[in-house]
Amino acid sequence: MKKKILIEGMHCASCASNIEKSLKKVPGVKEVSVSLMTRKGIVECGENVKDDELKKAVWRAGYKAVSVE
Repeated sequence: MKKKILIEGMHCASCASNIEKSLKKVPGVKEVSVSLMTRKGIVECGENVKDDELKKAVWRAGYKAVSVE
C-alpha cells in the first residue's frame, strides 16, 4: 500500500534525506521517497502501518507531517 505524506519545514536535500532515514526505521515500511520540490513523501508499506507512526517518524526527524493520505 502507498501513502502520501505532506511535509512542512524542509529546505534542502539533506532535510529530505533525514526524513527518509527516519521513515525507513518504522516497522513495516518497505520503500520511501521524499521530494523537496513537492514537499511530499511517498511511503510503500504494509497494511498494519498506522498513519500516526509515519507522522511520528517525520516529527522525530525534526519536521511536521501535515497530512497522510
